[in-house]
Amino acid sequence: MTRLSSRLSPRLPLLLLAFSLALPAIARAQSAHHPTPADSQAQLIADLRAHIRHVFVIYQENRSFDSYFGDFPGVDNLATPEARAHGFRQWDSIGKTWITPFPLNASDTSDADHSRPALLAKADHGKMDDFIGYEEKERVDVGLASPQFARQIGLLTMGYNDCRTVPFLWMYAHHFTLYDHIFQGMYAPSTPGNLDLIAGQTGETEAARHPQDQWKSPFATGDPVVNDFNPAFGPYAYPDQATQPHQLDQTYATLMLTLKGREAGKDAKVDIDDVKKDIGELARLDYQAIPWAWYQEGFGTGQGDYHPGFIPHHDSPQYFGYIRQNPKMWNGVHDLLQFFTVMQNRQLPPRSVVFIKGGRKNPFGWKPASLYAQSFLGDDDHPGYSDSQLSESLAAKVVNTIARSPYWSSSAIIILWDDSEGFYDHVPPPQFEMCPDRNPCGDGPRIPLILISPYARAAGIDSSPGDHASFAKFLDVLFDLPPLGSLPDEKPYLPQGPRDTNTRLSDLTGGFDPARLNGAVPPIPASQAEIPDTIVNHFPPSMTCKDTGVQPIAIPGASLAWPKGFTNPLP
Repeated sequence: MTRLSSRLSPRLPLLLLAFSLALPAIARAQSAHHPTPADSQAQLIADLRAHIRHVFVIYQENRSFDSYFGDFPGVDNLATPEARAHGFRQWDSIGKTWITPFPLNASDTSDADHSRPALLAKADHGKMDDFIGYEEKERVDVGLASPQFARQIGLLTMGYNDCRTVPFLWMYAHHFTLYDHIFQGMYAPSTPGNLDLIAGQTGETEAARHPQDQWKSPFATGDPVVNDFNPAFGPYAYPDQATQPHQLDQTYATLMLTLKGREAGKDAKVDIDDVKKDIGELARLDYQAIPWAWYQEGFGTGQGDYHPGFIPHHDSPQYFGYIRQNPKMWNGVHDLLQFFTVMQNRQLPPRSVVFIKGGRKNPFGWKPASLYAQSFLGDDDHPGYSDSQLSESLAAKVVNTIARSPYWSSSAIIILWDDSEGFYDHVPPPQFEMCPDRNPCGDGPRIPLILISPYARAAGIDSSPGDHASFAKFLDVLFDLPPLGSLPDEKPYLPQGPRDTNTRLSDLTGGFDPARLNGAVPPIPASQAEIPDTIVNHFPPSMTCKDTGVQPIAIPGASLAWPKGFTNPLP
């Protein structure tokens, strides 16, 4: 042994040196053979950027996840133990009975209370158990309704729809990817959700920068925005909206600014005091602009500043003075019908982000099947004036238009809702930040999100936690934009501000199929997204659950029929 060691010892340093020099190559080989999650994600992002050049957002109104997908198979649905532990059985104090979720099977319903105080009370610190109780007590106590009608609204919050009422949405969810842990970004109604979509916040930066502008009541103007006051700038739907109290001018960064890239400084010159450094940073980074367009129903109707049928508190770009008061920024806002003209004429730029909003009165001549609900002509899915079948027909009309165009092969379509309408959902929302009322600003209740793309996961379910700010994170990743939270006018106030730098939130990339993106599996054909026009334009739609390719699951303990005395209240 000694002799052997003695004989080998002169060569040992050389062997060790050779081995040490080889280590980096061995490490590279191992890394190439066993890619890390970071490597896989980087490759997915590179493939996304190579394929996806157009993002379409169909932004609907007011539905909780359980109210549309509570009996959808494979998701965090009403059959889960979590549902049993969070409000599955709620006490009806007026009817003196216990209520469990029941199939609503009605496309026309009344508007439940989805104000900030209502949503906080219904969620009950994460117990999710006061949806009926709040509606019954609050409406009677403040004299808004008789006990009988208050009970109807309370029971309504526990009803859910499925493929029997919204078959198009179920078909999309089955053919493509459904996200089951996306939350509204704020305990609040529609306007904050619309702001959150383009800013990843509703004014937390502004409230921190200008403390005097913080709201004193959830029903007052101020930041962060938690209610539905109309924007400070027209157009409005009716003359009296011009004289009513308006929300403060919103002055923080949005996607409309980062998408402008190096052109932001040229296009935004008025009302930019709070984003001057942001604009300077965008100029320094020298990003090429990605054109955006916001198409909203009713915007092009009427004359002057008055557009009947238009809903200004859903038009989030209108809240920002540096968008509204600069013509080169404001020219991205259009009437809904112009979208179809642009698509027909193949006028999209090489890359684009397109927002689609319905409204109070559809321009397509659609009418609900129910004669009792003929006044429900809206198509943005907002209970109280919209019909859910008209609303999913608008989504289908948009999806068909994209699927039949040359843009399908380079598109991602996102269908998303702005708030939960105060309808029951069993998943306790995550909490972040504190609002002036010392309650969490968000997240609010869970909402649906559907991804439609040739590169989506077919029949995919993505359970990554996210909220409205996940959309900004997705655009940040896809177009290599500087995150809103990284900009110099926003970053000093974090975490009060944009959440697109929050690592807890999904960037939505989990809904894409790496194998489709890298060519190992063919893309999903456009035919999987198309629905014949004869079905889209017929009410009720002649599509069954069987036609969608997926059947509702049985929910143990749920009611199979409407509660006794419930008559589906209509306004």
